[in-house]
Amino acid sequence: MTSVSPLLSAQAPPVAPGPGPRSRTALVTGGGSGIGRACAVALAAAGATVHVADLDAASAAAVAEETGGRAHTVDLADPAAIDTLPTAVDILVNNAGFQHVAPLVDFPPELFARMQQVMVTAPFLLLRRTLPHMYARGWGRVVNISSVHGLRASAFKSAYVTAKHALEGLSKAAAVEGAPHGVTSNCVNPGYVRTPLVERQIADQAAVHGIGADAVVSRVLLARSPVKRLLAAEEVAALVVWLCGEHAGAVTGASLPVDGGWTAT
Repeated sequence: MTSVSPLLSAQAPPVAPGPGPRSRTALVTGGGSGIGRACAVALAAAGATVHVADLDAASAAAVAEETGGRAHTVDLADPAAIDTLPTAVDILVNNAGFQHVAPLVDFPPELFARMQQVMVTAPFLLLRRTLPHMYARGWGRVVNISSVHGLRASAFKSAYVTAKHALEGLSKAAAVEGAPHGVTSNCVNPGYVRTPLVERQIADQAAVHGIGADAVVSRVLLARSPVKRLLAAEEVAALVVWLCGEHAGAVTGASLPVDGGWTAT
């Protein structure tokens, strides 16, 4: 009689409704506007208590008031400031970031370094602070707001592309290490979303390419996208909330595009 490996014969655990985001505590960086704000609002609506971290004090306070959460004014380029953020976090959304558009040969080195601090080093430091709590509870969700530029490159965005590719690697390492502790880590990869960051980028691209704003949207931003519109931040937030559910416990180490087909072309 042939024996069957217990690994092959084991049944997958049942997917219980579970609390998902309900009764959980979430920390959203860059939560004062754009995708971060949409994530904070959606997680709060799903029942989470939300900490809203942002460089802009007024924006963080407004979103915290809207969601019944707590505001934190913090410069994520400063490791000492990161130490002021809570550690008892079940859901970590690494969303904060910014963009600068310039040819590589003209890109300011100090700005390149700051972008890595905010979009790579800060998520790393936040993982170090929050994973022990998640491990102790046997449950956690890390969602890294990456980008299509974590999967592909575009001209004039050397620092952003570098940071998002690094975030992808960090997310996968966290997924591998977190799996035995019930912690998942995934990247969400939006295309062009109508946010203040993209609005500023349109103006920057118009200057670099010498064309108008409408032409930037149609001929530059959406040139590769079969879906010819800028996405809404709420579309990205809906996927973030889904990843925080009990049903997504086996989804980890993934990069999930929300890009209108941009990366398919």
